[in-house]
Amino acid sequence: MIDPLLDDPGTRIIVCCGSGGVGKTTTAAALGVRAAERGRKVVVLTIDPARRLAQSMGIDSLDNTPRRVKGVRGDGELHAMMLDMKRTFDEIVEAHADPDRAKAILTNPFYQSLSAGFAGTQEYMAMEKLGQLRARDEWDLIVVDTPPSRSALDFLDAPKRLGSFLDGKFIKLLMAPAKMGGRAGMKFLNVGMSMMTGTLGKLLGGPFLHDVQTFVAAMDTMFGGFRTRADATYRLLQAPGTAFLVVAAPERDALREAAYFVERLAADDMPLAGLVLNRVHGSAAARLSAERALAAAENLEEPPEAADTDAPDASDIHDAPDSGHTENLDERRIVDQEAGKAEGRSTSDPSPDAVNSPGDTGSCEDSIERLTAGLLRLHAERMQVLARERRTRDRFTALHPEVAVAEVAALPGDVHDLTGLRTIGDRLAAGGPPAGAA
Repeated sequence: MIDPLLDDPGTRIIVCCGSGGVGKTTTAAALGVRAAERGRKVVVLTIDPARRLAQSMGIDSLDNTPRRVKGVRGDGELHAMMLDMKRTFDEIVEAHADPDRAKAILTNPFYQSLSAGFAGTQEYMAMEKLGQLRARDEWDLIVVDTPPSRSALDFLDAPKRLGSFLDGKFIKLLMAPAKMGGRAGMKFLNVGMSMMTGTLGKLLGGPFLHDVQTFVAAMDTMFGGFRTRADATYRLLQAPGTAFLVVAAPERDALREAAYFVERLAADDMPLAGLVLNRVHGSAAARLSAERALAAAENLEEPPEAADTDAPDASDIHDAPDSGHTENLDERRIVDQEAGKAEGRSTSDPSPDAVNSPGDTGSCEDSIERLTAGLLRLHAERMQVLARERRTRDRFTALHPEVAVAEVAALPGDVHDLTGLRTIGDRLAAGGPPAGAA
């Protein structure tokens, strides 16, 4: 059950991670809606650039500012936002540098390139934004929707990568003139490193190298703060009150990625609450096996003189103890294809066409048999999908028996609004174990 996790006031952060295309963004939004309608004050932070979260919550667009979601029932509140990497970086500069230095940084061409899409910047800014939201203490639950694929966990490496970058020889080389100061610094740069900077200038371009040096000199006093805040957020992710949910689909590749996430979280001592197995298929006639459905379909499709008398026909399936009465495979209740109507019609009640054209009875019966055979084959395909999903899930649980699994039944269509998110939340709550942050 997911509700104990959402209801626990000690749960302050839920991080949804997983590969792309498994419904991770929808899961994060559904968790936010359900938690808010159970009395929590929630903010959902999405790092995924997809716009589906805003659409499903009835918001025109999301940006770096949390926006209140209307239509939430109960006493809780729901806010949603999308990480704006550059704006978050700008906010850090404005908050931790004096006005003159901040202006020099913000107008620096290298900074503008770095803040707009430098490798690793998004993951670090995600750490910064999460730390900011938690420090404000305005919400009692933060739900984080991470980027798709394995990069979803790259933000766990952000402090380490940042430390390596700031302590690297290249950065120290660029910072040296600024640290020396005045003419001594220029003399050191011109004499001691003329060969090095000349080579770098040829490789990178003189103006670009100058922009980098200016940026590093301006950011020098802020580097320690970057590392400190990133380390603090990393510890926050490891602390009690944080819960990671790995989201996957019942497919081999998606569960292979899920296994990677599970193992990586365990290696980093991150608190895993469980696996959300999304879009699991089912059937109301699961007692009717694929084999029996195919045999019945073949029997209906064969000419009467060639039919195998031992194979079950449609009436056998209806009466068979393992058929499952909830799926309408009885040939006496068939969709009225000729009239284009969706309601059922008993074949014992003659249609107007049958009354007017008594000679067409055989053709009508053939159409019914063909339709019934098609339905049986569709059911057989569904049962084969169910069997494949079950085998894939069982392989995962055999490798990771310690991971609680909550299965979410597939919806017939996409989620477009709060009603759909509530339905996902209901199915998630009914689907199985994840029950509490470590």
